Amino acid sequence: MLDQKIDNLLNLAMEATPQERAKSENLNVGYDSTVKLWDVIVKYSGPESDLGGDGIQAVPLLGGYAVVTLPETEIDAYSDRQQVEFIEKPKRLYFETLQAKEASCILPVQAGANGLTGEGILVGVVDSGVDYFHPDFRNEDGSSRILRLWDQSLDGKPPRGYVTGTEYTKEEIDKALALGETEGRRLVPSRDSSGHGTAVLGIAAGNGRASGGVNRGVAYKSDLLVVKMGNARENSFPRTTELMEGIDYLIRQTVKMRRPIAINISFGNNYGSHEPYN
Repeated sequence: MLDQKIDNLLNLAMEATPQERAKSENLNVGYDSTVKLWDVIVKYSGPESDLGGDGIQAVPLLGGYAVVTLPETEIDAYSDRQQVEFIEKPKRLYFETLQAKEASCILPVQAGANGLTGEGILVGVVDSGVDYFHPDFRNEDGSSRILRLWDQSLDGKPPRGYVTGTEYTKEEIDKALALGETEGRRLVPSRDSSGHGTAVLGIAAGNGRASGGVNRGVAYKSDLLVVKMGNARENSFPRTTELMEGIDYLIRQTVKMRRPIAINISFGNNYGSHEPYN
């Protein structure tokens, strides 16, 4: 009968043959075959001094947990100790971006028969701006994928029909890119000081050039429209009026360009009534 103090995967690993464990991505995680030792997670009660022993090394943690290194042949006996409540093998951690893309079914959509890439559509974002020098928002030839960038926080040349900020065209952004960081940012001084807008746009539409294609976003061949909302006020983010104008601007641009658009909004609030409708 399997030891009930030992988690199922660890029980399974000890029951499996070496060949079965070698083929699995999970069963040998935590096991060092060269010295035949396991690193395991132990939930315990009682004094820390009772955790160790001959050939057993313990690192007590807060909350009644410990990381214990011991020979596989000692695991059953160790679980019989009165202060040991449970033993669990470690699990492998993954980079969040890859795990999230797999869980969201993005990878099969991009790699499927139709190979959806976002080509021909627009992706718009209303956020804290964008690092337009970032490789993920540039084409192979170095030019920008950003067709319009409206920075509401910079006084100067607002888009037609609006009264605040400065609008930059793809041509102006491309010229800034060609000049390099120092001179280019003088020509197009828009910055993403928090990095939030750059991050969410990367998830939505980054082409992965900075990571060799590993961390590309969803619509990685789309063209981009960016609105940086006005400067944050004291103790707050920009206002809903600026968000509304930003969305309005994106919709007007997509109508003018006669192209479909997906808009990402990663700002929110919980104001207003929360009472259910009768």
